[in-house]
Amino acid sequence: MEPLSEEVTTDSTGLVEAAVLVLDCAEPEPLAEFYARLLGAEIPLEREIERIEITGRGGTRMAFRRDHGAAPNSWPRPDDSQQAHLQLLVSRDRMDAVERQVITLGGRPLDTKDNTGLHDTRLYSDPAGHTFSLRSG
Repeated sequence: MEPLSEEVTTDSTGLVEAAVLVLDCAEPEPLAEFYARLLGAEIPLEREIERIEITGRGGTRMAFRRDHGAAPNSWPRPDDSQQAHLQLLVSRDRMDAVERQVITLGGRPLDTKDNTGLHDTRLYSDPAGHTFSLRSG
């Protein structure tokens, strides 16, 4: 890896302003609504046709980009490889209630047994098939 140039610093302000997790999907509108409901975000009235971006109450930024060829992820994958996924943090005492809401909103349970470890982690897919987890803090 090349060292940073002298014009670029690594002080506490960082190199970029923010990060946005972008999920490709066939239909951005319903997926944006699903995550907006989970994160307490508003769907902007004025937005691009092919991309919708939301910001949750806690500052989480997500975008949903139209991809006409999008195909859902599979979980677990046959080769047992690790996939990237979104992890949503929930207090342990609200985990069951949030799980019910995820399913009501259209999430699909993949591996939701309470693992009773330090952090309870439960895996789902969103309505477009992207994997995400609820994790207790």
